[in-house]
Amino acid sequence: MRRLLTLLVAATAITGCGGSDAPDNAPVDAAAPAAAPALTLTRLDCGSVLVEDFSASFSDQQIYPHGQKRLTDSCYLIDHHGQLLLWDTGLTAQLKGRPTDIGGMVASLDATLPEQLAKLGLRPADIDIVGISHMHADHTGQAAQFPSAKLVVGKKDFEQTAGKDDPFGPWRSQGMPVTLLSGDHDIFGDGTVTVLHMPGHTPDHLTLLVRLASGPVLLSGDLYHAAEARVKRGVPPFNTDREQTLAAMDQFERLAKELNAKVVIQHEPADIAKLPAFPQAAK
Repeated sequence: MRRLLTLLVAATAITGCGGSDAPDNAPVDAAAPAAAPALTLTRLDCGSVLVEDFSASFSDQQIYPHGQKRLTDSCYLIDHHGQLLLWDTGLTAQLKGRPTDIGGMVASLDATLPEQLAKLGLRPADIDIVGISHMHADHTGQAAQFPSAKLVVGKKDFEQTAGKDDPFGPWRSQGMPVTLLSGDHDIFGDGTVTVLHMPGHTPDHLTLLVRLASGPVLLSGDLYHAAEARVKRGVPPFNTDREQTLAAMDQFERLAKELNAKVVIQHEPADIAKLPAFPQAAK
């Protein structure tokens, strides 16, 4: 796990940052917005990881059956009346066509984000906002390819990734658009897309609520890594805080039940079918 953490987390002291610290700590209102604008959600393939022993790597109490498990690495494009939010940026583009052993697991990537966006008629410069669920490299790997976008990320996660192999280097300069969160945040100001502060996996880990016309969708970040984690409440041994993780699970499940939301675990292969296949979008 030490090799995995070295690859997935850069943990050094923060350097100077020109971004604004703008958390919105107001609790999420479960009531739907009065007038929700047009909104779409498209899943993008950001790679996959074949784990040698899922129980040993992703449960500190080894509560799952031992054996291999393939995890997806999913990213999402949210179109809000022409404003584009990219949620997570997956594995590094350097892995394309080059499956790599990262210590107990093999990471692979078939297509980069810019390549997939091009199939939608988009360029990296068209992305208005990059939202990052947390600081691990399988969620930040291609972030630097969108330097003109506003960055939305957890405050402590941003701070702890400064230094060598910094995924957020383009946003460290004075005046770059950064929103650092230590609470919930309404992305577009109308309640349709809300970042939910659920720490524990990392210091300021985030999930995402998207209120589509067809019904709300909750994107898990890495609160869960597989469907069985929702049942068995498995906590990976490399999480920042076990108790915070369990509390976040409780918060997430209460909201999912209250909203009757569709839960999409970003690393769960079985959840891919819950959304339309690329390039189609959920509405």
